[in-house]
Amino acid sequence: MKQILVVCSGNSFPQGAFNFLKTLQHEEPVSATGLFFSHDNEDTAEGRTRFSEQCTHHHILHNILDHEGPWNKNIFAKESRFSDLVLLSSQLFYAGLLQQQPNTFLSEAMHYTESPVLVIPEDFSPSNHLFIAYDGTKESLFAMKQFSYLFPHLTDLPTEVVYVNEETTNGIPELDHLRRYSRLHFSCMGFSKLHFKAAEYFATWIGERQHVMLISGSYGRSPFSYATTPSFAEEVIHDHRLPVFIAHP
Repeated sequence: MKQILVVCSGNSFPQGAFNFLKTLQHEEPVSATGLFFSHDNEDTAEGRTRFSEQCTHHHILHNILDHEGPWNKNIFAKESRFSDLVLLSSQLFYAGLLQQQPNTFLSEAMHYTESPVLVIPEDFSPSNHLFIAYDGTKESLFAMKQFSYLFPHLTDLPTEVVYVNEETTNGIPELDHLRRYSRLHFSCMGFSKLHFKAAEYFATWIGERQHVMLISGSYGRSPFSYATTPSFAEEVIHDHRLPVFIAHP
């Protein structure tokens, strides 16, 4: 049984994240923990009640943490340490953008998490294609491994490893090793190289695809860098609202 940490903001019920939680429960029973943070002393009672009622209705074993108060990265880090997966609503990310401020919640969550994170849009619908962002580093391989361990029921989907580099050569780092490993864990695997700068064009490229999920290890950096130079994964979450799975060592 997997332990899932569902992070909620105020009374905003993360419907997209909960819909994905239901798909996990359908595959095998899970245990869900609700962690609620408030903004400007907002009461979270309504959101807590809805979370509990929905979990009970769908026969999901659950509990709600006693924490009452604003976002706290230390509490989040500790709870994620004892979880297999964190589910976040990308709605929280957009809320920060609407205020014309760096979204501290999302950036710190990505940096301080001690388990993989899946950022889910509110209009979530099941994915029918996976894209793995690969840059030849241990972080991208780590994300691929964690995804296959957590979601074996999704590894039968058509999957494409995408290496983005503006060099004119067609080489992909350690391609033979990558092929041999990935085909043990994914049923339908392809490999491609895109000749452009990932930070500038990748979000636009993947945004042209429908019902896809992105797997990335790109968030393993300092909190300050999130506020100054958004990663391509952050741009994907912002621009296209597709599910993004992020795991870093």
